[in-house]
Amino acid sequence: MDTAQYLGVFIDESNEHLEVLSNQLLELEKRPEDKTVIEEIFRAAHTLKGMSATMGFSDIADLTHKLENVFDGIRYDKLTVQPNMMDILFDTVDSLSLMVEDISNGGDGKRDVGSIVMSLERLERGEVDVSMESAEPVSTRETALTLDEFELSILKASNEQGFFNYEITVQLREDCLLKGARVFMVFETIEKIGEVIKSEPSVSDLEEEKFDSSFTVILVSQSEPEEIKSSIMKVSEIERVTVESFSVDVFNKQQQAKHAQEEAASSSEQSTQMSGEVPAGGRTKSSKTIRVNIDRLDILMNLFEEMVIDRGRLEQISGELGNQDLQETVERITRISGDLQDIILTMRMVPIDQVFSRFPRMVRQLARDLNKNVNLEIEGADTELDRTVIDEIGDPLVHLIRNALDHGIETPESRVSQGKPEQGTIHLQAYHSGNHVFIEISDDGAGINRQKVLDKAISNGVIDSTQAETLSDRQVNELIMASGFSTADTISDISGRGVGLDVVKNTIESLGGTIAIEAEPHRGTKFSIQLPLTLSIISVLLVKLQAETYAVPLSSIIETAKIHRDQILQAHNKRVIDFRGKVVPLVFMNDVFQVPGKYQLHQENLSVVIVRKGERMAGLVVDSFIGQQEVVLKSLGNYLSDTFAVSGATILGDGEVALIIDSNALIK
Repeated sequence: MDTAQYLGVFIDESNEHLEVLSNQLLELEKRPEDKTVIEEIFRAAHTLKGMSATMGFSDIADLTHKLENVFDGIRYDKLTVQPNMMDILFDTVDSLSLMVEDISNGGDGKRDVGSIVMSLERLERGEVDVSMESAEPVSTRETALTLDEFELSILKASNEQGFFNYEITVQLREDCLLKGARVFMVFETIEKIGEVIKSEPSVSDLEEEKFDSSFTVILVSQSEPEEIKSSIMKVSEIERVTVESFSVDVFNKQQQAKHAQEEAASSSEQSTQMSGEVPAGGRTKSSKTIRVNIDRLDILMNLFEEMVIDRGRLEQISGELGNQDLQETVERITRISGDLQDIILTMRMVPIDQVFSRFPRMVRQLARDLNKNVNLEIEGADTELDRTVIDEIGDPLVHLIRNALDHGIETPESRVSQGKPEQGTIHLQAYHSGNHVFIEISDDGAGINRQKVLDKAISNGVIDSTQAETLSDRQVNELIMASGFSTADTISDISGRGVGLDVVKNTIESLGGTIAIEAEPHRGTKFSIQLPLTLSIISVLLVKLQAETYAVPLSSIIETAKIHRDQILQAHNKRVIDFRGKVVPLVFMNDVFQVPGKYQLHQENLSVVIVRKGERMAGLVVDSFIGQQEVVLKSLGNYLSDTFAVSGATILGDGEVALIIDSNALIK
């Protein structure tokens, strides 16, 4: 049977079943007695096994069959769900995900999962006391290390002298910058514990950073596995360490079995060549189809952006000519293009669940590393955002959740002593409001220590002691997003380096969004992020500065006003106005952009655009208002990307280029 035509469907459905497995395993860990969850897991595993066998991916089918056997025993009460088996079950799903990913990238889906299979078989036999080290880590080498006769003799001799042989796999964090330096620090650590016999990749490849994110070493030592693991984990930017002891004889037998399997595969190469070629072609085609669809969508959006520019030109021409028929036709084109715009923007929208779905596993692992009991609640995962925003928002949310785990949620002992539940809660919520999406990350942890933040800010030179006395709680909270700021007492691989929240703030503001912080000591902290639905086409207010036209995004405008120059007051050497009972500083835009001409303060009446950033406001003084218009946001390019108070540019209907004002940069 020609299965190539079904490969795309297989990959999509496999990923859906794997997502079900991952999510339901998290539920199973919370509710181990819930038969509904167990049935859901068994059903997903059974379906995945059948699909894989039909498509000829026997490795996936075999591993899923082992997983299915374990849950078959659980659902018929032959086995009981134990906490110490969950890591093996999670690692099994991770290996299945990597195998499916390999298939989608053109591979054959094969992977050495011998250690995981052995662990699942032990679980199936009821041997629930299976340590985490007996299962293969998430991202390790494809095949076991191959040792020559000399290396095997060394390991055997060390066994006879009372030493232990360990296979250690170190997984670096994905955002690790200096991989070679981290490898050097790991080797420096383990060489104090024992003797390294072999590494894969080789030492020279590791030093030259010729590896992805993980490496494996064979170590001879008299130390215990947990001691070795804890020593290595002290090195920063390490995601995971797996320490597995092994017998030389067992290792030798595994290598012989592997060689026999490779020879058998080689002898049957001729017969399997056809089945190997057809899926490969199908994989490439499936992958291209997905990419082409996205590219075509981007091209469609670019063409529509050009249409919006021409639409503005038509509106301007019809207004100048005053022809009734032309005006009616232009109005109709405007309505139709508006509907078309809504459809195209909707097509670009994707659920934020694509970002949220990665967090339950991350929270589970970090909570274990920090010895904390944390429950993650997710609400509004079906909220949709523009694909461009989705691509950028993932890393800021990771920083905020890691921050909540490390700084916010207390240890179980501390929470109990305060009268709180032992389990802390992080609530992640997304929802639409107007033309914006709001994302809130809140926790019921320690909140923000005002005095600690002020002391750190003063010592870092962010503020002085005089300013500290006048700051509100909200302004103090915002200090933690200053560059290089950290209140961590110790530096770890999770926090303490003063990077993270300033990156979060900069990224969100570069997307045209804002971030606000609310905190209450001993009650918790909430980060509120406001993002635009799309970054491509925005509504702006066009204003004039002498002969130049500028655009202010409507999303940041409260209202426009005409004020008499006598209403301008002085406060702290700044010109301000009283706006509805609030003191609002004025920003003279001619000064900001150095526009030559008559000084605005000499005019009898001033045109002011009141803008807001969180709780702060400012009045942008311009020469005149032109009107509201939808414009296409264009980047200024890398060369002009750091231009002060300018977030981009747009082309108006008459061909004039108007700079788009970044009001966030003007609000102090």
